[in-house]
Amino acid sequence: MDFLLECIGFPPGTDRDDLIRRVRDQGEPVPWRGDPSSHRRLPLADGLELRLDREVDQDFWTLLPHFKVPYRLRVAVESLVAVPDSPFDALLIGWAAPPAPEAPESEGEGAYRLAAWLTDARRLPKRLARNHVLAVSVAGFALEVSYIGPNEGVRDRDILELPHGAFVAPLTGSDSPGGCSEVSLRVKEIRHLRNPITGLTVDVLITDAPERPLMLFLSPWQLFNDGLRQARPGWRIEGTFLFTGRIEGGLPGPKRRLKRAFG
Repeated sequence: MDFLLECIGFPPGTDRDDLIRRVRDQGEPVPWRGDPSSHRRLPLADGLELRLDREVDQDFWTLLPHFKVPYRLRVAVESLVAVPDSPFDALLIGWAAPPAPEAPESEGEGAYRLAAWLTDARRLPKRLARNHVLAVSVAGFALEVSYIGPNEGVRDRDILELPHGAFVAPLTGSDSPGGCSEVSLRVKEIRHLRNPITGLTVDVLITDAPERPLMLFLSPWQLFNDGLRQARPGWRIEGTFLFTGRIEGGLPGPKRRLKRAFG
């Protein structure tokens, strides 16, 4: 999955082994992820970082981008699945921006369904009730981009009638990678970060979505190879993104034993 590193400013042909050595030597332990020597993070800029992991009994390293989004998104849990070969991750599928408990049933289960990997799964209890609402921070990294351009080019004009003109849906095929969602979103703003290792600019797309914007990262090399234009505020982006993030709140507190006072 080295192509995901392109989304944060590492061009094709980057020496992966050199990056692994850099993260191991200059990085720091990742909270909630086990052995500090096998789970490292290297901060790059303003929430952007490299994550390096190697699980027990594995002889290879996984190197992936990560971004700490500065705000929370409420997600009502539909399913939460642990992964045997990645014990510190959990695959979350749920409804983003669910209505308040007292809201009428006509408001539905939420604004849209989202699939995402939570990288601090050790914080989760062994069981979590369906529809329990977690607060998470998630960002999307492009697997494939099919369209960038004016709203008039949207693949389905019915999308423009959805709240915020936003379409998000998890991939459901049996061979689909986990944590991936298909999106059609309007770009509100583009922020620019700098990758200090390569010196290249990293574009962060702030896209319009109910409750909280979704932050997306793209590979400029992928866009060039596919003949796609650079994103602009006001334009629309459509494609498939891997969403990853962490838990920011909504975890059930410890059970308290009630004591009865006599006197």
